[in-house]
Amino acid sequence: MMTSSNKLFLRAISKRRTWVCLFLVVYATLLSSSWNWLNSIVDWYGENHKTSSSGWPAVYASVLLGAVFGVLSMAAALFIAVPAVVVIWISVVVAMAFAGKSRRSVVVEGGKVTKEIAGFVFKVLFKEGNFVALLCALLSYFIFFNT
Repeated sequence: MMTSSNKLFLRAISKRRTWVCLFLVVYATLLSSSWNWLNSIVDWYGENHKTSSSGWPAVYASVLLGAVFGVLSMAAALFIAVPAVVVIWISVVVAMAFAGKSRRSVVVEGGKVTKEIAGFVFKVLFKEGNFVALLCALLSYFIFFNT
């Protein structure tokens, strides 16, 4: 027997607005923590570049900044890619079902298609995230080194 609080919870969780709000809270938390990481890296560089005559603090800080920006870019791309991949997967499975394949073969082929699509998406995300990380690391190194 469902209580009124269970019914209210199920009704709230089934709304699109609830999921949008949850997404925004998670995204805002990610941005806030990444902003804190970026500030702490820049503060660390500010303290250490004055005491060191070498360029190593700039290298360390730029690599860390590149890593943070690379992870953030992969997370943002993943948030965009997941719904698109789901739509593609549904389209492929429905097309196979309309092509006259049996349910068993649709399930087997759907599993293969899912693995293939997910592998391709993660390969592209990893490559683009590494590119953004490298670009941000190089840019921040030249900014740190010239200050």
